[in-house]
Amino acid sequence: MATVIFYEKPNCANNTKQKRLLIDAGHTVIAKNLLTEEWQVETLRPFFTGLAVRDWFNYSAPAIKHGDIQPDELNEQQALALMLENPLLIRRPLLQVGNVCKAGFDANNVQAWLSVNSVEDIETCQHLKGSCHHE
Repeated sequence: MATVIFYEKPNCANNTKQKRLLIDAGHTVIAKNLLTEEWQVETLRPFFTGLAVRDWFNYSAPAIKHGDIQPDELNEQQALALMLENPLLIRRPLLQVGNVCKAGFDANNVQAWLSVNSVEDIETCQHLKGSCHHE
């Protein structure tokens, strides 16, 4: 099994469920605080390989929900600069196994990559579903 570095927002209910799925699948999870990590462009950019810029973002972030930031209108450099300034904008979790980095917890992708079984949506913030009471 793998050692997964798991960048999370502490106390996020979905991140807790996601870590549990990884642990139950036999992986070792090293949780790190996504919000206090000292990100640089060089350390953050690899997590978004193969994704459109709009898919780099956490759509439950207040700046996006309130319309202050429009991810579809940003290029890579603008997106990364905003994320370095405000890590709440970063789609989470960020996962790293060895040199492989990925953003988000899409059930199909994680299942194929790390042999994790999940049929429910545990990536979308419960707040967007109406049942989460924190940002």
